[in-house]
Order: sequence, then structure tokens, then C-alpha cells
Amino acid sequence: MTIKMTRRAALGSAAALPFATAAAPALAAGTEANSTQAKSFQLGDFTVTTLLDGSLPRDGAKEIFGGGASDEEFARVSAENFISADTAQFFFTPTLIDTGSERVLFDTGLGQGGIQTALADAGIAPSDVDVVVLTHMHPDHIGGMMTDGAPTFANARYVTGTTEYDFWAAMDPGNRVGDLVAEKVKPLADKITFVEDGGDVVSGVTALKAFGHTPGHMVYHLESNGQRLILTADLANHYVWSFAHPEWEVSFDMDKAAATASRRNVLGQLAADRIPMIGYHMPFPAAGYVEARGDGFRFVPVSYQMMG
Repeated sequence: MTIKMTRRAALGSAAALPFATAAAPALAAGTEANSTQAKSFQLGDFTVTTLLDGSLPRDGAKEIFGGGASDEEFARVSAENFISADTAQFFFTPTLIDTGSERVLFDTGLGQGGIQTALADAGIAPSDVDVVVLTHMHPDHIGGMMTDGAPTFANARYVTGTTEYDFWAAMDPGNRVGDLVAEKVKPLADKITFVEDGGDVVSGVTALKAFGHTPGHMVYHLESNGQRLILTADLANHYVWSFAHPEWEVSFDMDKAAATASRRNVLGQLAADRIPMIGYHMPFPAAGYVEARGDGFRFVPVSYQMMG
């Protein structure tokens, strides 16, 4: 997949940003982190904990999530799913994987203290995190990298995609995301290693390219003892509109056509192979399954499947 991205497109997109098996695998709920901001599940030998960094409403839902849809169609899909066509509720959910030998954190939140609170609810200190993976470098994913000028995760090494880092690191001053990368990510450059499509972060955690939302946006495939899960990051930013109509353009997606292709590719795999997913902006605890429906998909949030 080829990304066609200009500096002007990057500036415009950044300005819009907000602050297998035949049967579906069962994930057993953990007991150590089941609060309002942390929820743990077992995936084979891995403990997977979703961490609610924050949540907020935002008006103008169609302008954000309904590019290419008519007002009538957007209203109809919203009404069918019992949600407002005017307001979207945003969730920001980093994920922590405990492999038994390392604690791997995917994304760091908004940088307003929510990640520290959620980790504390899970019984984890920031200093306990061994690896921090950045799925991409939008502000709500890198905001928590530094606290008061010092690394939030003092003992961690960092992993991100080469394409993603190179794009933002080369951004001219004055770009919102580029400036934040310079402030939050570049100071840790000596601790960063880079991963390509198909590369492993740690054993059982593999990077997969899903370009479009940003030039180097990655999703991550987890596998332990035959159990699988995909961390979809910002592949689909809303649990209704981006699933039901993957072709509807999302204002945050920098390459709209590539983002649609990535959505269809990954969501199609999740539906066909019945692999559970965790999406950064899904309603907390952000985990669920994907069902093919018509020409699109449906997000099926977890319920008792995760109770073990």
C-alpha cells in the first residue's frame, strides 16, 4: 500500500485531532485490575489490561466520521444504533500486556495524568513498564511520554514504526504533531528501536502495517498458547460509523483511501477468523469482536465471553 502524503495534508489532519479458529476464543477476566479505569483479561499466558486514560464528548459527529455520507444516511445509521447523529463520545484507551517476563504498554494517552491513575488502579507503577510501543504519533497517543520534562516510564525502552517516526521527525516547526514529537519523543531517541511490518516487539507481539490514519500507523497481533488478539489502535475511530461504513471518511485519517483499505482489510480478517480486538477509541473496556454485516461490519462489545 502506498501512502501519498503532503506536508499540507499533514497540517490539515493534525489540526482536526481531538484532545484462526472456527469458534471465537474466550478470554478469561483477571482479578487484579477490574476498576473503572483498568480491566484485565487473560490471553493464553498473557495478561492484557486496558487502561482508560480519559473520555469526552465532541459535537459535529458527521463532519468527523461521516465524510461521503448523506445527512439522511448518517442519521439513519445513528438512529438504528441508538446514538446521537450530532455528538460522539471519545474514549482513550492504552493497553498493557504482561507477557510474564516483560510489561509492554501500547500508547501513552493524552498526558493529563489519566494513564498514571489507570496504571495505579491496575497495581502498576510507571517505573514497572519495560517497553512502550507507539502505534502512531498523534497527540492522544504520545501525550503521556513525558511528565514535567522527564520520561514518564523511566525504565522503559521504546518501539515504533520507522515510517511513522521518520515522517513526524522531519516535520517543519509549527506543525502541532511534529512539535509534540520533538517535545515528547525525540528526547528519548537513544532508547527507541524501530519495527517494520511483520516484525516482533517481543515474542508473541507482531507489528502489522495499517497505513492511512497516519503514514506509518501500525496494529499489533498478539498470540499466546494459541489465543490471538489484535490491538487495532486507530484503525477504526468509532464503534458504529467506522464499522458499518468503512468507506465513510474520517477527518483524522491523513490518507482517506488508504485508511479505508486498511479498515476493510483488518476488520475483514477479524470477522473471518473470529479474532477479538481492542481498539483505542472503542467504548471502555475497548475489547470486542467483529461481525461482517452487509457491505460493512458490526462491533460486538465483550460481555460474558471475557468472564472465563
